[in-house]
Amino acid sequence: MSGQRQPVFVKVCGLTREEQIDWAVELGYDAVGIVVTPKSKRYCPPERAVALAGHARGRIPVFAVALTLAETAAVAEHFDVVQIYEPADIPNLALASGAPPEKPEALRYFFYDASAGSGVFEDIPRWVAEVPGKVVIAGGLDEHNVTGVVAEFGPYGVDVSSSVETAPGVKSREKMAAFVAAARAPGGNSR
Repeated sequence: MSGQRQPVFVKVCGLTREEQIDWAVELGYDAVGIVVTPKSKRYCPPERAVALAGHARGRIPVFAVALTLAETAAVAEHFDVVQIYEPADIPNLALASGAPPEKPEALRYFFYDASAGSGVFEDIPRWVAEVPGKVVIAGGLDEHNVTGVVAEFGPYGVDVSSSVETAPGVKSREKMAAFVAAARAPGGNSR
């Protein structure tokens, strides 16, 4: 690795409106996530998810987020990355799990998320720092704990959703701004 460190990759997930994508772009986020699992409070039905992906296209990478690959079938071709909680043989896979991945080299990203999208922060196990590739830490991160997590684990990136909301799926531009600033605070830069 060169001596120059890159700013940490920051993704905001659970976006439900075009203006939220605009805010993410304006605030310097690196990616956005649209939830396509019907089990989520932030669920976007296929037609809406595709419209949001279209709004993001060419401006910011967009992730289709679901529990299973099958839940992404109707929309996957419109997204840059598919983020799911099960292994799958696809080239643009972001595997999310609370356990170490069996084949990290086969993944586009590995999202450490023991909360399975619930937004509850738990202690992060040491093995997370040893996983090769683009490791993104998710699950209960907020503007108060993200700088420490980045400094301690040195992940490629971090992911946020519920802590930048005023209600499920209703993002706050101010909270989004505070989170991305904290994630990239001095001492927290890593990739």
